[in-house]
Amino acid sequence: MTTIEVLNLKCNGCANTITKGLLSLEGIKDVSIDVATSKVSIDSKEEKVLKSVQEKLSAMGYPEVGDDNTIIHKAKSFVSCATGRMT
Repeated sequence: MTTIEVLNLKCNGCANTITKGLLSLEGIKDVSIDVATSKVSIDSKEEKVLKSVQEKLSAMGYPEVGDDNTIIHKAKSFVSCATGRMT
């Protein structure tokens, strides 16, 4: 397992959206999210897969800790959160 600490992860709605988004990526079969610590764990250590996971997380509004957390990321995370709550 590889664990990535992300920004803007607030609730289970966020976690649902992240899980659904990451499971859509090739090479990902298992996703575990700890909302309390803002950590996302995936079942891969392959560099190519990790890169696509980081890009997908950022595109959904959840950049990795240490990356820029722009207003656009924050806005996207709110939309992702709301979407995750509806599903």
